[in-house]
Amino acid sequence: MAHDTNTQWNDWQWQLQNAVRSAEDLPAGLVDPVDFEAVEAAADRWPMVISPYYLSLFNGRSGRDPIRRMAVPSPEELHPTPHLSWDPIAEQSHCPVPGVIRRYPDRALLLVSGRCAVNCRHCTRRSLNRGSLRPLGPGELKAAYDYLRDHTEIGDVILSGGDPLLLEDDQLFEILTDLRSIPSVRIIRLATRVPVTLPMRITPALVAGLRPFHPIYVNTQFNHPAEITDASRRAAIALADGGMPLANQAVLLAGINDSAETIEMLSRGLLEMRVRPYYLFLCDLWQGLEHLRTPLSTGLAIVEHLRGRLSGLGIPQLIADLPGGIGKVPIGPQHIVSVENGVTTLRAPDGRLAGYPDPTPSIYIPRGCAPVRPRD
Repeated sequence: MAHDTNTQWNDWQWQLQNAVRSAEDLPAGLVDPVDFEAVEAAADRWPMVISPYYLSLFNGRSGRDPIRRMAVPSPEELHPTPHLSWDPIAEQSHCPVPGVIRRYPDRALLLVSGRCAVNCRHCTRRSLNRGSLRPLGPGELKAAYDYLRDHTEIGDVILSGGDPLLLEDDQLFEILTDLRSIPSVRIIRLATRVPVTLPMRITPALVAGLRPFHPIYVNTQFNHPAEITDASRRAAIALADGGMPLANQAVLLAGINDSAETIEMLSRGLLEMRVRPYYLFLCDLWQGLEHLRTPLSTGLAIVEHLRGRLSGLGIPQLIADLPGGIGKVPIGPQHIVSVENGVTTLRAPDGRLAGYPDPTPSIYIPRGCAPVRPRD
């Protein structure tokens, strides 16, 4: 992508204006002419958007390039698969008001943006109108705030979309101001891939403007070590310096990061820039993503590999978001071998067995405790 100056390249608005949006805009040779029509058809199903920055991370024209596989439509997306669906985690049926997704008692998603710097091919949010997300209008935002205000059990609101950090600063800060006016909303999270796909968006003005709204947490998604660059590292560190804890929610993707060595390298790189490896999601059961899905056993083997090689700080939970909107469940290796006579036999990551005794019944007295409400 031609640009005149570093100033242009580092302008996030310029990046969005010059994003690749069709197969014709891709660099020559990146798409096999035989696949051109199929790639365009896949892009019609889920629009292609690739920021120039993210395009610059492509490693040549190889179809095996992990960054390319996450961003460029594949003809394989057009292959129907019986056990996959158009809304695998039932987000559409969990929208009590437009723009609010609620699948858990104490938290809710607020979809405030209709665009991303890169439309990842594995995205699950395309289930909402298959890519026609749009920002909420003033009336819809008011209805969402009224819903949150009426449901005081919701104390954790995650701003998502699209990417909430693609709103202009004043738009984002206005939404945060409105949320902070709701007494029951105690925690705000930003679900954003901007540090990965458009790191120049993390400006000093943005970071400074977010500080008054703490506690704010940032959930991002680095999927491959190649996404950790000088620019993305600076963006993550800037957010951390601004007081925002960062957690990474990677997605396990076939041919991209489905090796223990790749995830280990990713986790080490994340920790060095103060991003906690938090979740490793199995790819959702979304129609058209069969070629990116991995066996569950692959995820288990990767997590098992990490134990003993990384501290617990660097080991993400393997997570499946169950079909039908049931929710997320952690999946782990089975370390319990047996339970007998008050002794649990456990298997260590290296295969050795050890007994872990329960406390002596005559000494152990269960004690309940009353929940303590945090002070206002």
